[in-house]
Amino acid sequence: METSFLVFFTLLFFQRFGTSTDIMIMTSSNVTCFENERQSLLTFKQGLTNTHNVLSTWKGVECCKWQGVGCHSRTGHVVKLDLRALVSLETLMLDDSFGLHGKLSNSLENLKHLRYLDLSMNEFSGNIPKFLGSFERLKYLNLSGSGLYGVVPHHLGNLSRLQYLDLRNTFVLDKTYDDHKSFSGYFDFSEAVIVDDLGWVSSLSSLRHLDLSGVTIGEHINWFHQVNMLPSLLTLHLACSGINLPSIKYVNFTSLNSLDLSRNGIDSIIPIWLSNLTSIMHLNLQFNQFHGQIPGFLGTLNALTSINLSFNSFNTSIPELLCNFSSLLHLDLSKNMFSGQIPVSIGLLLRLEDLYLNDNKLGGNIPTSLGKLSKLKNLDLSYNSLVGILFETHFSTLKNLTHLVLSSSSLVLNFSSGWIPPFQLQNFFASSCNIGPHFPNWLQTQTNLQKLDLFNSSIADTLPEWFDNIVSHVLELDISNNQIHGKLPRFHGDISNQRKFRILKMNSNKLKGLFSTFPSNVSWIDLSNNLLSGYIPQTDGRMNPSLEVVKLSKNRFNGSIPIHLCKVTSMQVLDLSQNMFSGRLPSCLGNLINLNVINLAYNTITGVLPRSLGSLKDLISLHLHNNRFQGDISVSLQNLTNLVTMDLGNNLFMGAIPFWIGKRLSNLKTLNLQSNKFTGKIPLQICQLSALQYLSLANNSITGTIPRCLGNLSGMIITTSDYYSTSNYEESILVTMKGRQLSYTMIIAFPISLDFSSNNIFGEIPDGLMNLVGLMNLNLSGNLIKGHIPFTIGGLKQLESLDLSMNELSGQIPQSLTSLSFLSYLNLSFNNLSGPIPIGNQIQTLDDKSIYKGNDGLCGPPVSRSCKENDTSYNHVGKEEDQVDTMSLWFYVGMGPGFVVGFIGLLGSLHFIRNWRVAYFKTLENVYGWLTLLVVLNLARLRPE
Repeated sequence: METSFLVFFTLLFFQRFGTSTDIMIMTSSNVTCFENERQSLLTFKQGLTNTHNVLSTWKGVECCKWQGVGCHSRTGHVVKLDLRALVSLETLMLDDSFGLHGKLSNSLENLKHLRYLDLSMNEFSGNIPKFLGSFERLKYLNLSGSGLYGVVPHHLGNLSRLQYLDLRNTFVLDKTYDDHKSFSGYFDFSEAVIVDDLGWVSSLSSLRHLDLSGVTIGEHINWFHQVNMLPSLLTLHLACSGINLPSIKYVNFTSLNSLDLSRNGIDSIIPIWLSNLTSIMHLNLQFNQFHGQIPGFLGTLNALTSINLSFNSFNTSIPELLCNFSSLLHLDLSKNMFSGQIPVSIGLLLRLEDLYLNDNKLGGNIPTSLGKLSKLKNLDLSYNSLVGILFETHFSTLKNLTHLVLSSSSLVLNFSSGWIPPFQLQNFFASSCNIGPHFPNWLQTQTNLQKLDLFNSSIADTLPEWFDNIVSHVLELDISNNQIHGKLPRFHGDISNQRKFRILKMNSNKLKGLFSTFPSNVSWIDLSNNLLSGYIPQTDGRMNPSLEVVKLSKNRFNGSIPIHLCKVTSMQVLDLSQNMFSGRLPSCLGNLINLNVINLAYNTITGVLPRSLGSLKDLISLHLHNNRFQGDISVSLQNLTNLVTMDLGNNLFMGAIPFWIGKRLSNLKTLNLQSNKFTGKIPLQICQLSALQYLSLANNSITGTIPRCLGNLSGMIITTSDYYSTSNYEESILVTMKGRQLSYTMIIAFPISLDFSSNNIFGEIPDGLMNLVGLMNLNLSGNLIKGHIPFTIGGLKQLESLDLSMNELSGQIPQSLTSLSFLSYLNLSFNNLSGPIPIGNQIQTLDDKSIYKGNDGLCGPPVSRSCKENDTSYNHVGKEEDQVDTMSLWFYVGMGPGFVVGFIGLLGSLHFIRNWRVAYFKTLENVYGWLTLLVVLNLARLRPE
């Protein structure tokens, strides 16, 4: 759209000011090229790479006949040099081999009579040359997208005759357009075009067109004062330049036709000086932070044909004044916070061709006056709160409509089954609208459809036969998340005359039967979550060599993984999960060197992992869980250094956990090896996986202790999870958490989790685990772990699920558990814990007795055993036990001195009282005699006869 406006205003410029006949390309045989200028051009050519023979005609003596060279009709001097690459910006971004490459030779300086110079859309290198300022007769200079960079030389101020100056940095503009960002994120380009002073601009008194879009100007440059000295200026484009607006009321460039201040992040109300621009036709303020009301003076700018206020912060209703522009062709108010209803007076914009009101807070019904806009081509009302019913009368005169977007609203489309629309749509988007329950019959009249989106549109109908015709030519189709049943379309279509990049999404319906024909001209196919069965069909060489995404999960396909898929080396995503595939994994899958994702989970695939999988160097996500793979994990997988998710759970793998996982797969965030037959210890190299956020070794036969170095897993110290997800695949993982297995996708943030449950791990819980403050799930149950629960466990503030059951833990439950405000699942059963159960905060809501079952030494609620009879104040139980312990300590301390004092008292009594002394020793003598007689008798019995 913006390109078309640029062309329009360029043509307008030349229509108004013309192009002098002496700068047109001359082919008259009467004109003879000057030798010194010819040699200058040849020297210029020698410094360039001319891969597409752009300068193939530059030979011979008559340089005036060379392509792109124009000479004066009388003098023969070179006055025009037009070397603009004849490719679009999109083509240049995809393939920079187009155009000219190399440095600009200063030999061009000899072209003293040059009046027209266009070097745009090339790949020149180096700074913008200063000698450009020596072309005193120059009227037209276009360096946009030329590849030149650096500080704009002040010498350009010498070009007093210059009328057209275009220095756009198209690289910056393309990036900000794609990423929907303003200038603030793009200051740091190594090849930026920079303005350090705009004083030279005020010398260009003849200037009509000035485009510095994407050129770094910055807030410190007083650009407005210099530009305001150009009263003849017609076009001013300063998009993505980092500028701010001055607070003034009047301007001198009142003849301005086109103003573009987009992508600057300007935080302001619409400036009042715009009211001076009574001739303005094109106003672009998108991608800023303009706010407040739409000022009334905007309604006086009657020449406006294009208004773009999208991606701003307007929080008001759409004013009626915007409906008063009788010449308006383009109105874009999208991506704001406009509220209220669409004005009924919108029907007055009889010349309107483009209307974008999407992504606002508009409500109410759509006025029927919209149906009066017979010139309308593009209409986007999506992502609002619009309600009500759309009838045929809303579209009765819209015979030019080609682009209709109604997505994500509560609209109901009520058209009769026999309705024939007056328009021929190319794009129709109505996701999350109420179109059903029947399939919209009027669609069969739309023979020009290229994009059709009926996602989640309440259709519960059989796929009609005529729909085959739409599938055969549509480029992007999405009918997913409905209740559509019936058989699949036939997917016919000739790849030789079709655009290769086609998308077909029919997932999450009730389509059944065989998948008989593989589409030959599709790059993305998603048939997942249906009732399809049988084998995946052979391609017979018809499969699109540009196929990138295949999603056939959640169906009933059987048989082995088809080897013909190995021929599509362009494939990036292969998802065959949750089917009934069996047999061995084909080793030829290693040929799919562009694979980012492979998901074969929930099948019955057997055998060992082929070594060829190690060739998938771009693989990011590997899901093989719930199959019957066996043997050791192939050492070739250590080559998958880009792997983020490695899920091999619920298989029959055996042996020790490979140490190379920790040494080589440094990008891993998910490692799932649960429910296999792994033995041995947890390798210390696992501690090197600094990005790891999910680790499950549960249900194996692992022994040894928990490595203390696990406390260094920095990925579990952060409090947010960040996983691989792109537009063509949404990552998902299974987590055993809160006592059950849960599935997480990117819609819900993945939990940071550590699970070593059901192994033979012994030793104590290392204090280092308490450093993993991002943990949401910690499961160490079903092991042989002894010792105390670390008292610092309360530092795991994000913990939602904690399972330490079926171990040999002892001691008290730490009071710090009460500080875990997110804890919703706790299991400490079947240990040797004792003492009072902590009371307070979140833990008090976990009142299930089974949490503490099998710990006979625990007391206090919710268990039945009381910590102290007739005392319900359990907050003081700990203090009372401390007092008991103190009394016991003093009892034992007092025993020693007491014994000594008592013994001395006995000896004193025997010394001073004679009767006691005689009786005491007489008793000792009797006891001694009795013991001696007893010993002699026993010895006599033992003596042999």
